[in-house]
Amino acid sequence: MVRGRISRLSVRDVRFPTSLGGHGSDAMHTDPDYSAAYVVIETDAEDGIKGCGITFTLGKGTEVVVCAVNALAHHVLNKDLKDIVGDFRGFYRQLTSDGQLRWIGPEKGVVHLATAAVLNAVWDLWAKQEGKPVWKLLVDMDPRTLVSCIDFRYITDVLTEEDALEILQKGQVGKKEREKQMLAQGYPAYTTSCAWLGYSDDTLKQLCAQALKDGWTRFKVKVGADLQDDVRRCQIIRDMIGPEKTLMMDANQRWDVPEAVEWMSKLAKFKPLWIEEPTSPDDILGHAAISKALVPLGIGIATGEQCHNRVIFKQLLQAKALHFLQIDSCRLGSVNENLSVLLMAKKFEIPVCPHAGGVGLCELVQHLIIFDYIAVSASLKNRMCEYVDHLHEHFKYPVMIQRASYMPPKDPGYSTEMKEESVKKHQYPDGEVWKKLLAAQEN
Repeated sequence: MVRGRISRLSVRDVRFPTSLGGHGSDAMHTDPDYSAAYVVIETDAEDGIKGCGITFTLGKGTEVVVCAVNALAHHVLNKDLKDIVGDFRGFYRQLTSDGQLRWIGPEKGVVHLATAAVLNAVWDLWAKQEGKPVWKLLVDMDPRTLVSCIDFRYITDVLTEEDALEILQKGQVGKKEREKQMLAQGYPAYTTSCAWLGYSDDTLKQLCAQALKDGWTRFKVKVGADLQDDVRRCQIIRDMIGPEKTLMMDANQRWDVPEAVEWMSKLAKFKPLWIEEPTSPDDILGHAAISKALVPLGIGIATGEQCHNRVIFKQLLQAKALHFLQIDSCRLGSVNENLSVLLMAKKFEIPVCPHAGGVGLCELVQHLIIFDYIAVSASLKNRMCEYVDHLHEHFKYPVMIQRASYMPPKDPGYSTEMKEESVKKHQYPDGEVWKKLLAAQEN
């Protein structure tokens, strides 16, 4: 039962000093401090339930996202939750079409990251009030209600409301069986934790050996900074995992188009399933050219973690520029916009393999991909969800991985609620962790 008027919205800048251990390092982001703008919304309902939402950042700049969240707050405050979810498309459009704020977007960059944080908190609140995890809230939702959450503006040349409804109605067939399957087996995952670019060869070997022992069969390695270095590291991993297990590569936007083709032709001998983000995330035709050149080598293209919005995804699909589509739960406009992308991917029959990791991205995206399998794609072929083994201990309802698969969360909400102690400790710049680190830097 949806209830309450939104009476308070707070946002905090929470940062973890992951750069100290080289965690998360890649060819373009060499020293990330995994961070989040953490939003909490409260209502005047007597139940005291709070909605928690995050958007993921890499340290510096989180304060800018916090400013953007505060600039959007007036659209949320004093609204009845019932009115928001009763016209979710209208509310989404209100947030993304603010006549002044959209000038610093529209639907991209900092203002869209802030929109995601706010909407993620709304979805968490709604699901908690309904007593269901977000994936289950979505799975149980009538197809027409799901469609009413989506803004189809700018994508009707590819996906109309009628198309979306038809896909979701077809997805009703076998839904119960697929839900049982997910609850029993989970959704297949792959690991990126072994092979960050800043790790030494010894660390890489050690983590890889541990991952194999833990039952992982799909591995991703960061590439793109130095070719000889890449060859050596890919050789180490391929030798350790053997020829049968799956290897993916990720350049994190490092190359120009010709460079990407040339570089990957040298790494093709390691039999990667895909190369991820080979060039600028905005270069649709560049991705298409790379795709065309690498298909004969058996290498697919994966991208999406820095796709601004549904329009970029639409064009990537139209241009046949990707073979694996990587949604992100905080880059796009929360569940609402991700639903439109999942439906477009289904229409084009392109597998969705979400981006995860960071702060809370695994916690969030598991809901979307489990819903996708049960109610949209109905397929696990060439599909897997990224998993990174960092920072889960700071969440109240952390992800559960069993047999290298995401087990569907059972707690109500979007799994976004952080432990208050962790938030206080890592708040920037006044939390205990940062006070010590900043004082040490000054000395």
